[in-house]
Amino acid sequence: MDGVRPRKQPAKAANGVERKINGYADLGDRTTASAEPTENIFLFWPNVIGYSRIVLAIASLYYMPLHPRTCSCLYSISCLLDALDGLAARQFNQSTRFGAVLDMITDRCTTSCLLVFLSSAFPRWSIVFQGLISLDFASHYMHMYATLTMGSGQSHKKIDQSRSRLLHLYYNNRTVLFVFCALNELFFIALYLLSFSSPMLSPSLLPAGDKAAGTAQPGNPSYASSLIFATPGSAWAMELARANKMNSFWPWVLAGVSSPVMLGKQILNVVQLVKASKWLAEGDIKARRAEGLPKKK
Repeated sequence: MDGVRPRKQPAKAANGVERKINGYADLGDRTTASAEPTENIFLFWPNVIGYSRIVLAIASLYYMPLHPRTCSCLYSISCLLDALDGLAARQFNQSTRFGAVLDMITDRCTTSCLLVFLSSAFPRWSIVFQGLISLDFASHYMHMYATLTMGSGQSHKKIDQSRSRLLHLYYNNRTVLFVFCALNELFFIALYLLSFSSPMLSPSLLPAGDKAAGTAQPGNPSYASSLIFATPGSAWAMELARANKMNSFWPWVLAGVSSPVMLGKQILNVVQLVKASKWLAEGDIKARRAEGLPKKK
């Protein structure tokens, strides 16, 4: 029509992709961006292994009160997969910060759940188990926070020798790391099994007519059955106790072999807590100096 200027159509590049002219969208840039490979961090193989660890841990908690063999098996598999996710991360080049945090959280939570059970199974030692839970969480939280803030986002496993030779050896030597983590868990699993097998540690395993049997504790068949039946000597309780009865020899052996490493692991937790606290304090001093603090009077 006369007097009406035709609207400019977008120019096309040689490859037929529209470019931005007079307000038109640049489809070429969008095409280029969409062509870049995308990754779903949540579906990386190490993280998938981490999810399976959580499922196994929850299943072990379900069986924990009355089925020591099933619980120990599921719990042990969950712990052993902790080494497999690291191998997968290196094999597929899928090391991520999300995976590192997921791995640490899973470790802390599973161990804490087992220690909570031990606190109820051995009430006289509950304060010790509560202290171990607190030390484990405080040490690893402080350490990870310090490495993320003071180490410019570096991995919590990258520890310089100048900061701590013990922690450098622990985190950088895979054999040392595996042995300490595995035997630490093995010690607590052994205590868990002893709560079902050792009359020395669990008085409720003594015959029902014994005066010492009056102190029934969680984790033992007589305790759970007495909540339902009038006496622990009922047919159901006796059958369950017979099915779960265990020999205490091997749990004692496992506890004795792993106890030195468990103690060493707690010493490492204390060292890690102290070193991380000092590292954060050094950062606070630098930040205060940059702000001109403390001010001179």
